[in-house]
Amino acid sequence: MTSDGSSSCAPGDIFATTHWTVVLAAGKRHTPQSDHALEELCRTYWFPLYAYVRRRGHSKQDAEDLVQEFFARFLAKNYLEGLSAERGRFRAFLLASLKHFLANEWDKSQAQKRGGGVTPLSLDWQTADTKFQVAATNEPSPDKAFDREWALALLAKVIERLQKECEADGKAKLFEQLKTFLMAGKGETAQSDVAKTLGMEEGAVRVAIHRLRKRYRALLRDEISQTLADESQVDEEMRALFGAFSG
Repeated sequence: MTSDGSSSCAPGDIFATTHWTVVLAAGKRHTPQSDHALEELCRTYWFPLYAYVRRRGHSKQDAEDLVQEFFARFLAKNYLEGLSAERGRFRAFLLASLKHFLANEWDKSQAQKRGGGVTPLSLDWQTADTKFQVAATNEPSPDKAFDREWALALLAKVIERLQKECEADGKAKLFEQLKTFLMAGKGETAQSDVAKTLGMEEGAVRVAIHRLRKRYRALLRDEISQTLADESQVDEEMRALFGAFSG
């Protein structure tokens, strides 16, 4: 709790080097840092690819095979060549790579052992189809579905980072009570209820919510910047992603 009686999660002093920048900086070389950064990005944003493949009409099993084989090949070979227009945004780059794979390489991979001898990424296939069925109710196009699921994966990653920061700062209970205020539509009555639950003054709760939202926005911008080669494109990328929820 701070000197003014409010509570907040302590932010980190320095953001990590952007992941996509690390990958691009490595160029054609494979370095432990760039390989780890690329794998981490793929683990975070694999489900949008699964949703895209399902929207293209593939079955659950075929979509699992396609996405897993795509990642095996994507992580094993240099996909940076020939995609200069998309390489600035990891989102666009990954989708362009998947489309290239679906058009030109899946027929070849069927004659090989699944994974092509490369250790596959550990992905949560058990929940993938459930998530897809829930998301499928709005009937978006494959590309629209990809952008929408990308935005949802992004928000989930931000919430996870914020939660870990709060837990590390001994404020896990505070986060659990206040995380709902990161969404729109919560009013003064709800804040009053939370204040009673936490044994805090309403003014202190309002300050804590303000600080949590501020940190949330900072982490959101940072998470987006990790998928861009140029951080000046953060606002543009944010508009593009959240535009996927409209219409």
